[in-house]
Amino acid sequence: MDTHSSIIIYNVTVYSENQTLKNGYIKLTNKKITEIGEIHQYLRQPNDHVIELSPSYKVIPGAIDVHIHGVNNADAMDGTAEALKTMARTLPKEGTTSFLATTMTQSNEAVEKALRNAGAYIEEQTDADAEVVGIHLEGPFISPKRAGAQPPTHIQDPNVALFQEWQKAAGGHIKLVTLAPEQPNGLALTSYLKETNVVASIGHSDSTYDQVGEAIEAGASHITHLYNGMRGLHHREPGVLGAAYLRDELFVELITDGIHCRPEMVKLAYDQITSERMILITDSLRAKWLKNGTYDLGGQPVHVNDTTATLADGTLAGSILKMNDAIKNTMSFTNCSLEDIVKMTAENPAKQLNLFDTKGSLKIGKDADIVVLNENLDVEMTFCRGTLSFQKED
Repeated sequence: MDTHSSIIIYNVTVYSENQTLKNGYIKLTNKKITEIGEIHQYLRQPNDHVIELSPSYKVIPGAIDVHIHGVNNADAMDGTAEALKTMARTLPKEGTTSFLATTMTQSNEAVEKALRNAGAYIEEQTDADAEVVGIHLEGPFISPKRAGAQPPTHIQDPNVALFQEWQKAAGGHIKLVTLAPEQPNGLALTSYLKETNVVASIGHSDSTYDQVGEAIEAGASHITHLYNGMRGLHHREPGVLGAAYLRDELFVELITDGIHCRPEMVKLAYDQITSERMILITDSLRAKWLKNGTYDLGGQPVHVNDTTATLADGTLAGSILKMNDAIKNTMSFTNCSLEDIVKMTAENPAKQLNLFDTKGSLKIGKDADIVVLNENLDVEMTFCRGTLSFQKED
């Protein structure tokens, strides 16, 4: 295909920013969306490369996964460009076009190595793959009581000076930090994150409802993987979960594999939080897209079988959830619409990361991060900044 030509995806249902076009088309030119309209409005140009489908095919913005550790035997903590490249090349298969490379609780040296690597990769990445739009620092500033699969030996109190060192090592690319604000200096770090335009997320936290309120006042605006690694709901102490349900200031992540929380609890969360505040994540490990077996997570063996990843003691250890399966599951569990899915996979994460001027919806002038779904909601094609990054084989 001529690199100067435009790509037109024609005769499809287009889920644009402000409306859904049943017999629509979308035009991609020079990495951007340049036209969206109904098919009768399309005027063919000499260099146009037209991909004609049918209205049963749906065009949505690419997903932005704000919480993903690894895929296809690669992990952000490997600290290599090859690992991030593998992640970026694999994720378009499941409809993800942007992601935050997510670290985990490890030694200071291991975390810094991963941060330096990710920061350097972000500066040099190419257009053909999913884009690393920043780094999610998950831990080590979390609660030992809510460690989950984070190694307890490396948990430490929130530390503004250490975070400043790490942000410098990362080239300023840490965009989101999971922390327990009730820990010593937790509110100070939360305030600092807010001041420096980094999202402060409450996660792996034993905070009470009132402590979450204090964190919101200090600048917290996000909840890490709802239900998991947090103080749950009690009728005399609503905890982190109750705050996630009730506080409109918070965007809320959810892993909808049906394992991290039952389908009924996904529906309960969706009914309370709605697509206005929910963000679908995978929280996936290097084992995603691989066979059953034993894999590594932060120096710990993780046993993977079909749908579930666990530590030796049975603790859930991230997921092997693919984003397109998260979409299917969420629609099945909640009866939400594909318009709602677009909010939860693209619009909300883009807004939270301050990227909505370029990503998160199908609008003229935005990056051509586009996913084509078939009638079964399987990924048929994924375009990353206008480049065809994945096409399903017949």
